[in-house]
Amino acid sequence: MANFSKSQVPQFSVEVYQNEFLPEGGREVSAIVTVTSTGGGTSGGAPLTGVSASPSAIPSPTAGAAVVIMVDASGSMDYPPTKMRNARDATAAAIDTLRDGLEFAVVSGTHLAAQIYPRGDRLAIAGPETRAAAKEALRRLTAGGGTAIGTWLRMADRLLATAESPIRHGILLTDGRNEHESPQDLRSALEAVAGRFTCDARGVGTDWEVKEVTGIASALLGTADIVADPAHLAADFTAMMENAMGKEVADVALRLWTPVGVEIKFVKQVAPTVEELTGRRTEAGPRAGDYPTGSWGDESRDYHVCVQVPEAGIGREMLAARASLIIPAPDGGAPEVLSQGLIRAVWTDDMAASTSINPQVAHYTGQAELAQVIQQGLDARKSGDFDGATAKLGRAVQLAAASGNEDTAKLLSKVVDVVDAATGTVRLKAKVADADEMTLETRSTKTVRVKKQS
Repeated sequence: MANFSKSQVPQFSVEVYQNEFLPEGGREVSAIVTVTSTGGGTSGGAPLTGVSASPSAIPSPTAGAAVVIMVDASGSMDYPPTKMRNARDATAAAIDTLRDGLEFAVVSGTHLAAQIYPRGDRLAIAGPETRAAAKEALRRLTAGGGTAIGTWLRMADRLLATAESPIRHGILLTDGRNEHESPQDLRSALEAVAGRFTCDARGVGTDWEVKEVTGIASALLGTADIVADPAHLAADFTAMMENAMGKEVADVALRLWTPVGVEIKFVKQVAPTVEELTGRRTEAGPRAGDYPTGSWGDESRDYHVCVQVPEAGIGREMLAARASLIIPAPDGGAPEVLSQGLIRAVWTDDMAASTSINPQVAHYTGQAELAQVIQQGLDARKSGDFDGATAKLGRAVQLAAASGNEDTAKLLSKVVDVVDAATGTVRLKAKVADADEMTLETRSTKTVRVKKQS
């Protein structure tokens, strides 16, 4: 496999957006940390407020990726028969997308996991012959049996453990509920493979459980979505494969160092999706902890960091936290710092300064609430609490309108009739298609980025 040229070496930059000013007695500091990775430079634009670290180039990993595709082959995939055919065609399309030299395998998932291609607990190297052989093996794939997703994930982990590439990724397709293993079995599998590979999960049709599929993607730092119409699988699989091949750096972590007396209240990814990271901290030395972010290509993500600082007098200032992007050293030595930014606290008696809310912080606080109230509203609707559902989904409509999240607003309009978006006045629809409700639930954590101030 070829290495990156100098012009392709990924670079990272960190920008911190915050209002660092606190009133007397103020203790809570919030900041949005924007991380940008580019193949040959950084995206332009100065931060609105705060500190921007200069980008840092890193040594290039081996080019390429290792990908295992897990295809649901349970009995329900035969109803209707076109579903299995579409799954085979989608997997074949994804295989056609593989660049020469990449490592891959295809796994059939039922109440067991079986390797379709290649045979023998190993990965194949993509090339004309192996792509053709994999597609030939796919043609013999038939539906039958139950669903035990934990076994699929464990097999994918065993296969990816043999990969030479540091970028290890899974693509998982299911059409049903995980009925042939206990929830604890699935949780145990996710705990065992988390941090070893990333995984995108897709539910096809409307007979699967949203929280199972989104939970898999969340635990494995991937994406989740619904493909309501199996005919659209090929386009979706191709896009996922292209995204996986675009990753260049694996195992990146957001490291937060805090001075004595500072407490981290929460850490969340807030763009492109809302993802709670607080509980995923691993200790990294005195007063430092690492939060996993997975693999990176040419992209930008936003993180909301909230810390509590000790009280201090007017005119005092302190470093509240240092946010660094790191990757582990290949030899197990000290990790490499890719870029970093500083979160500050300054106490002032200027009321205008200390009460101002940074636009980025305000925007993403609203986006996180939007994701939360959609979930709460849909859960209330399912349980028959229609007043509660109306209130929560009305608030969601209001937040979506205020933040310009047009995609979520459109999805909400299929579940509620909007009377007044500005005030969040809505009526629940009497009939809602399963696909519309599941699409809203699955995509509820997708956010829009804050509009830069001119």
